[in-house]
Amino acid sequence: MPESERDAEKRECYSERRQKQTGTILIRGARQLLTLHGPKSPRRGGELNELGIIQDGAVLVSDGVVQEVGPTRRVENLAKARGVVEIDAFGRVVMPGFVDCHTHLLCPPAGVAEDDLKNATRLVRACSSRRVAGRARPYLEAMVRHGTTTVEIKTGSGPDESAETKLLRVMAGLQGTPLEIVPTFLLRLPHGGTCHESAGMPAMANGCGELLSKVARRRLARFVDLTLDDDQLQPPLLESLLKTASQNGLPCRLHCGLKTAGIAAAMAARYDVAGLDHAEMLLPEIPGACSGFRGVATLLPQGRWQKPGRAASARALVDSGVAIALASNFHPQHAPVLSMQAVVALASMEFGLTAAEAISAATINAAHAAGCADRVGSLEFEKSADLLILNASDYRDLTGHLGSNLVHLTMKRGAFIYKEGAVAPLAAEELQASW
Repeated sequence: MPESERDAEKRECYSERRQKQTGTILIRGARQLLTLHGPKSPRRGGELNELGIIQDGAVLVSDGVVQEVGPTRRVENLAKARGVVEIDAFGRVVMPGFVDCHTHLLCPPAGVAEDDLKNATRLVRACSSRRVAGRARPYLEAMVRHGTTTVEIKTGSGPDESAETKLLRVMAGLQGTPLEIVPTFLLRLPHGGTCHESAGMPAMANGCGELLSKVARRRLARFVDLTLDDDQLQPPLLESLLKTASQNGLPCRLHCGLKTAGIAAAMAARYDVAGLDHAEMLLPEIPGACSGFRGVATLLPQGRWQKPGRAASARALVDSGVAIALASNFHPQHAPVLSMQAVVALASMEFGLTAAEAISAATINAAHAAGCADRVGSLEFEKSADLLILNASDYRDLTGHLGSNLVHLTMKRGAFIYKEGAVAPLAAEELQASW
């Protein structure tokens, strides 16, 4: 089957499945129901350990949203719980779906070095939108199988309007099949050349600012992410772009490097940006200077493998009252970890977070980082019914099963979009048909 027909068929399948599952569903008997009920703001300090656990809990879902959350005996005796489809979660953990709030799923393309902006842009321009989407879809489906229900995806082709617009439109086409996608315009500045020369700064600022304004006007992105790379730091240019984004109503995040983390943290506090990404780059003594930062600092545990010797500052961030989130930093070549379960386990081992802190950072705080905490990240009345049923009897199992997939069922907006499959013989003809 041609790629375009297969993609169209999948979109119709997801739409039809959701239409069929618009009735009322009762998930009952959860050994631990993690609601993440709490304040409307990002969780800080001790709040990260408060998971809102209900023993023998139940969730009533109708028309894609949560209608009731509470003890099974109370919820199943409600009038609106009569005659519904019942899902038995006996002995299992039920929790909100993971929110992966930092990925590079589309760019740079395969075969291009992470810092090779010129070739990345050239390949994006040369590749059809259909092919870009076709490469992304298997990774999105793998994320669903591992419990991610919302994912942020960054562009990153540099100040090239054609390439960046193509990537943002691909994200719009992938929206809801099956994940909710949060598109971010990652404005990477060219290495070398006029970016470093004072004479070229006004031209660069005008060009980038104009592109940023166009993205904002077309409502193609939820955020703009500005990079502070180690070898091209230009605070005046970045400050100019921060002001342009603010004037256009586009929230900003800062993407900091190994040597620029402290500068990025200070700038994040000064300009009240929404997020500070790659916060694991911070030295332990820096978080205290972030007290004025009210956004969310996103930690990427797997990134430490590529940068040995850098001390993790997650505990210092938590203790100083900074809101933290966890994300995968997924890219097919450079950071091939797409399981948020693995991220939670790594955060516990590498950063010393408790299981509860890591889960809060990977759900409700990650939703705040992605700008969608009003509808996802916790199981509360009238929020989207994005949830997981795990093959685990205790939430702490998530930190002790690195490499395992504990997801039994994944629900997105009230529709089950994944169920673990049985291990069974398959005929060769079936495999041939699937490909």
